[in-house]
Amino acid sequence: MEDDYLVALQFENALTEAGYDVVDIASTAEEAVQLIPDHKPELVLMDVRLAGPRDGIEAAAEILERFGIRSIFVSAFSDPTTRARADRANPIAWLAKPVADRRLVTTVSTALRDIPGGSDVG
Repeated sequence: MEDDYLVALQFENALTEAGYDVVDIASTAEEAVQLIPDHKPELVLMDVRLAGPRDGIEAAAEILERFGIRSIFVSAFSDPTTRARADRANPIAWLAKPVADRRLVTTVSTALRDIPGGSDVG
C-alpha cells in the first residue's frame, strides 16, 4: 500500500517482471484492509504515510491482527520512533526509500521463502 501512485507502479512493475503477482494497490489504510479478504496475499508492501486519517502502521497492525498477514515496510520514514511504533505490526523487513528494484525483489523473495507455505517465483 503506497501513497505515491507512481512509486507503487514502479514497485508493481519490478515485482511483476520478477514473476510475482501484485494483486492491487491501495492508497488508504481502509482500502488496504478491505482488499485483504478478496485477494488473500501472502505478504503486504506497506508505506508508513498513506492518504487519509490512518497510517500504514495502523493498517499493517490491523492486517496482522485480523488476517495473520505480515508486511514489509517500504518508507522514507525510518527513524527510531517510527520503527518502534511499527513493532506492533511485526514487520518482515524495512526498506528505506528510495529503494532499488533489485533490493525490493530480493527482499520480497527472501520473505516469501521464510513464510510457511509461501512461494518464491522470482
